[in-house]
Amino acid sequence: MGLKEFIEKSFKKSPWVLHYNASSCNGCDIEILACMTPIYDMERFGMMNVGNPKHADILVVTGSVNTRNKDVLKNIYDQMPEPKVVVAVGVCAATGGVFRDTYNVLGGVDKVIPVDVYVPGCPAKPEAIIDGLYKATEILKEKYKKMGKAEEVLK
Repeated sequence: MGLKEFIEKSFKKSPWVLHYNASSCNGCDIEILACMTPIYDMERFGMMNVGNPKHADILVVTGSVNTRNKDVLKNIYDQMPEPKVVVAVGVCAATGGVFRDTYNVLGGVDKVIPVDVYVPGCPAKPEAIIDGLYKATEILKEKYKKMGKAEEVLK
């Protein structure tokens, strides 16, 4: 799908993205930051990075979940308004990655909160992250339709 088609099918209300680093090596975090630079520019697709879970539509999580951050992750998720979508970026967020066998790691994000989209890679490439965010917006649209609020956000 090209940019024109994406814009035609996008929200009236731009999806806002919140990023949480559960305990990554920062490789995926650097690639997420690259998505915000002029080279990849995720804002051209209407996606904005926000710092407050109460304003976010999409939660992007990097790193594996451990015993120390599971409650923080669940708290952030619970603060987000419905409908919400979770994107697990990278192998660590999906499975626990290389840290999965350590004493304090529970595994991937889905051990604590439901995940809608998995973005593969170690680290995940910016193109894959943007593709995952696009899939997340499609899932978000479907969730709005199920809530009966589609006319508020769809063209």
